[in-house]
Amino acid sequence: FLLELIRAEMPYGKYKGTLIKHIPVSYLEWISKQGFPAGRLGMILSTAFIIKTNGLEYLLYKLDALHK
Repeated sequence: FLLELIRAEMPYGKYKGTLIKHIPVSYLEWISKQGFPAGRLGMILSTAFIIKTNGLEYLLYKLDALHK
């Protein structure tokens, strides 16, 4: 799941085409207030939000480096 998160692109909105791991936490916070979408995308976005708001973003970059 985390590998999917680091490779997933935002499919719509202001950050369409941007890797979700690069989306600013402020935008993820806004999405969380609106309600995360249903399904896999919602799970990816909510997980990215939790990781970033808890200061664990470095884990995504380490995982990405290991799987290139």
